[in-house]
Amino acid sequence: MSEQKLGNPAVVGLAGFGLTTMVLQFHNVGWMGLGPVIWLGLIFGGLAQMIAGLQEMKTGNNFGYCAFTAYGCFWIALAAMLIGNQYDLYVSSKTDVGWFLIAWTLFTAILWVGSMRISGALALTFTLLLIGFILLDLAHFGFPALTVVAGYELMACAAMAWYIMAHLIFADVFGRDVLPVGKPWLRPRSAPAATLKTAQA
Repeated sequence: MSEQKLGNPAVVGLAGFGLTTMVLQFHNVGWMGLGPVIWLGLIFGGLAQMIAGLQEMKTGNNFGYCAFTAYGCFWIALAAMLIGNQYDLYVSSKTDVGWFLIAWTLFTAILWVGSMRISGALALTFTLLLIGFILLDLAHFGFPALTVVAGYELMACAAMAWYIMAHLIFADVFGRDVLPVGKPWLRPRSAPAATLKTAQA
């Protein structure tokens, strides 16, 4: 009996991460209000991405498990903070949000290193994400104009996440690698590392 084919949870995780990140940057550059960001942060960037991360656990992919679950929590926490500020509940100042972002910057730096062992496209995505967090950190501590710079830079990050998502989907439906993701930036010194499914067909 052949085994039943299972979907790759990374496609949903990448979709939720990319779309919510993209919409937040539309707000950060001044094109739209904050309402859609909150709802997307709770549902698609938050809940859906967390579910994708928990499904990655079942595949044995620690990178995807950690990244999707954690960034899902990031979006839910960010949306909750914005709602809290709106209704004067556990109010977070600009500096408070800045330290929140610094903690996520440090967390992202760890995953950035790991991403360099998976594929070039994933390494570029995390490089852009790390730069975006650093720009937002600076924007919250004396350089507010960098919010717009971070907005455009993180749009590129979101687009890269979608590129990897498209790579996975197209490889499945076309039966071949339509959108290559490139070789890892860091190569193993000896035996190849365990296969990481996040950026592979």
